[in-house]
Amino acid sequence: MRPTIALLLLAASLTGGCDRQSGQPQQANATNAAVEAAPAALDKVDRSHKGEAAPSFAFTDQKGRKVTLADFHGKPVLLNLWATWCAPCVKEMPTLDALAVREGDKLQVLTVSQDFEAAKVAPFFEKAKFRKLQPWHDPETAFSLQLGVNLPTTILYDSSGREVWRRQGDTDWTGDAAAKLIGEAG
Repeated sequence: MRPTIALLLLAASLTGGCDRQSGQPQQANATNAAVEAAPAALDKVDRSHKGEAAPSFAFTDQKGRKVTLADFHGKPVLLNLWATWCAPCVKEMPTLDALAVREGDKLQVLTVSQDFEAAKVAPFFEKAKFRKLQPWHDPETAFSLQLGVNLPTTILYDSSGREVWRRQGDTDWTGDAAAKLIGEAG
C-alpha cells in the first residue's frame, strides 16, 4: 500500500507542485530551490474547514517517536506542511522560527515535513540553526495526501484542536497581519 501512496503523491507533486498562488512561475525542486518568491497576500485564508477537528494522523519526532496533534491539546497549534525540496517552503521557515520565538509557550508551531526521505529533514534543521522549531516528519505523507493540499500549507488549530483557518503558499509570519491571524485562535 505504501508504494501506491508514494506513487500517488509523486504524481500529485509533479502535476500540482508547490503552491502556485504565490506567483512563483516554476515548480520548486532542487535546481530552483534558491529562487526567491514573493510571499502571497495574507488575505487569502481558507475558513471553509473552520470548526473541524484536527486529523489524527501520526507523525514522528527526530527520534522516530509517534505523536498526533492531540498530543498538543491545550494550546493553539500552527501546523506547517512543508518539504526540503519545496523552495517556497524553505523560504518561509525562518519566519516560522521567528514566530515560534515571539509567541513562546502561547503557540505551538509544528513544521511537519512531507519529504519521502526522513534523513533529509534533520540535516536541513542542523544547517538552518533554528532557535525554536523542531524537526517533525510525516512518514506516510498522510497530511498532504488526506487533506489534499499543496505545499506549503499552514493550518491554525485552536486550543481545543478545532481548525480556525488554513493558508496555502509561502508567508512572512513575522508581520502584524500574521499576528492578527494567529490571534484568531483565541
